[in-house]
Amino acid sequence: MLEKNIQIAVDKGEMLPLMEEFYTIQGEGFHTGTAAYFIRIGGCDVGCHWCDVKESWNAELHPPTSTDLIVSNAKKYADTVVITGGEPLTWDMSLLTQKLKNQNLKVHIETSGCYPVTGTWDWFCLSPKKNKLPVDDAYAIAHELKVIIYNKHDFIFAEEQAEKVNKNAILFLQPEWSKKEEMTPLIVDYVMNNPKWRVSLQTHKYLNIP
Repeated sequence: MLEKNIQIAVDKGEMLPLMEEFYTIQGEGFHTGTAAYFIRIGGCDVGCHWCDVKESWNAELHPPTSTDLIVSNAKKYADTVVITGGEPLTWDMSLLTQKLKNQNLKVHIETSGCYPVTGTWDWFCLSPKKNKLPVDDAYAIAHELKVIIYNKHDFIFAEEQAEKVNKNAILFLQPEWSKKEEMTPLIVDYVMNNPKWRVSLQTHKYLNIP
């Protein structure tokens, strides 16, 4: 259990359970191939069985870290910061994003959208999950809809989500990594027959970078 004063700071977003932070190349979605500083926040109860960062789920394993320190580290690197998780919207992102914006950084998020939207975002990547669907605000502000394809039924789910998202959102289908050999050809065929969609690949894994 956290000390009371630390818990208060976490609740306010003054501290966040930081799992890791690193400078790399964005591997997925619209900004694939661009440099970005990733901030991975611990804590997630969405429970995707194929999640490749299950160690992020338990927030108690990741030390509450001052947002000032997180921002200080981030500003040393690229001009774009990506907040990911875990599920970052488990926490109040308002203070962190405000401080990052004060440093003239572009601030992106990768989220399932299942919690109320907090923070100010230059790019909102919504990656909805069946077992805990996004809130309405997430559909409304998403710049990018990225649906992970694990099996054939996920194409139906993707279309359901595309109906809910705002008309300006860019639509991506991405194979789940363990099923990439099986699902990538199906995604390619699907996108060719439904060109409103684009293919997203986890290119960072092909490049063997974080």
